[in-house]
Amino acid sequence: MKQETWLVQQGEAGSRIDKFLAQKKEEWSRTVIQTWIKENRVQVNEKRIKSNYTLQEHDRIDVFPEEKKEIELLPEPIELDVRYEDNDVIVVNKPRGMVVHPAPGHHTGTLVNGLMHHCSTLSTLNGEWRPGIVHRLDKDTSGLLVAAKNDKAHEKLGLQLQERKVKRIYRAIVHGDLPHDYGTIDAPIGRDLRDRQKMAVTDKNSKDAVTYFKVLNRWENYTLLECQLLTGRMHQIRVHMAYIGYPVAGDPKYGRAKTLPINGQALHAYQLEFTHPSTDKEVQIEAELPRDMKVLIEDLEKKD
Repeated sequence: MKQETWLVQQGEAGSRIDKFLAQKKEEWSRTVIQTWIKENRVQVNEKRIKSNYTLQEHDRIDVFPEEKKEIELLPEPIELDVRYEDNDVIVVNKPRGMVVHPAPGHHTGTLVNGLMHHCSTLSTLNGEWRPGIVHRLDKDTSGLLVAAKNDKAHEKLGLQLQERKVKRIYRAIVHGDLPHDYGTIDAPIGRDLRDRQKMAVTDKNSKDAVTYFKVLNRWENYTLLECQLLTGRMHQIRVHMAYIGYPVAGDPKYGRAKTLPINGQALHAYQLEFTHPSTDKEVQIEAELPRDMKVLIEDLEKKD
C-alpha cells in the first residue's frame, strides 16, 4: 500500500493525529492508526510522534500503511448452536463475543468460519468473505441469525428484509427507568460526523430507522425492554436507545462508563420470523436469554 500525505489546514488544527486520520480514511480504525504510530509508520514533519499529538496548521503528515496480507478463508470446526436447519437455510444462536464474518483483526474464529465447516454449501451473493450471510449481528450482541445455503434462498430472504417482512425481536437491559410502557423511535441513522467509527441520529447522509419498544420489567435505574426492528440499520437499537437517553447496559460504544458487569451490550436477538424461501411457510424461532443476561436480571431482582 502506497504512502499517503496530508497538509493540515487552518480548520483542522487542534485535532489529535489518530482522530484526524480515522476521519480521513474510514477503513482505518483508531486502533490500527495507533499501532502504526508506535511502529513509526505515521510521521509529522518527518518526525516520530505519539498518538495524542495535537496537529498544528501546515503540519505535513506522512502515513506508510502496513501492506495488506492475503488471508485465506478456511472452514473451522467451531461448535454452533443451531436452532433450525434444512437444505435452504440455517438459523444459529450466536454467542456474545463472536464476530459474524472475517474483517481486519478477525480473520478466524468467526461465525462464517464455523458455517463453512458445518454446511456443504453457502450462498455467494454477499461476496467471498461473507458466504451465506443475509443479515448480521454486532460482535457483542447475542442471538438469532439466519444464513442462506444457496443463492435462491439468499435472494428471497434479502427481499423479505428489504420489504420489512422479517420479524426481528430483541431483549435489552437499558439504563434508567423508562416512563412509557410502549413507544416508537422514528429517527434517521447515519455515520457520526465526529467519529466515523460510530453511528448517530442525524439528518445528513442518513437512512430512515424505526424501532418499536415495550417495557417488560423495571428495576431501580434499569429497565428490561423488548425491541422490534422495522428497519435494520447498523447499531440501530444501541443508537436509538442512547438517543432517547436510555442506553443499553454494557454498551462500550454508546453506553455509560458505570454499568452492569457484562462483556458487551446486554442485547439479545431472541425471536426471528420469516417466510421460508422454498415452502412459503412461516418459520418462527426463539432463543432464550443467554446466561450472562439471566444473571444480571437475577441480581437486579435481588436488589430491587
